[in-house]
Amino acid sequence: MNKNLLVKCPTCQKEIPYHHDNPFRPFCSERCKLIDLGAWAAEEHVISEPCYTEELLEELDLTAEETTHLH
Repeated sequence: MNKNLLVKCPTCQKEIPYHHDNPFRPFCSERCKLIDLGAWAAEEHVISEPCYTEELLEELDLTAEETTHLH
């Protein structure tokens, strides 16, 4: 990966190099990583709704209407 690639920390927006030497990437620090984890735990971040492909539905032998109980 390019050593000069700069990304913004998802928590504090500080620009940091995205490098494998950073154990907290894509975050700038352990603090920002834990703040993000806490937000997920508190359900401040959520995945809007599951994405089901036609292939998966066929494999599960379900119709689109039957997936509502899977949410």
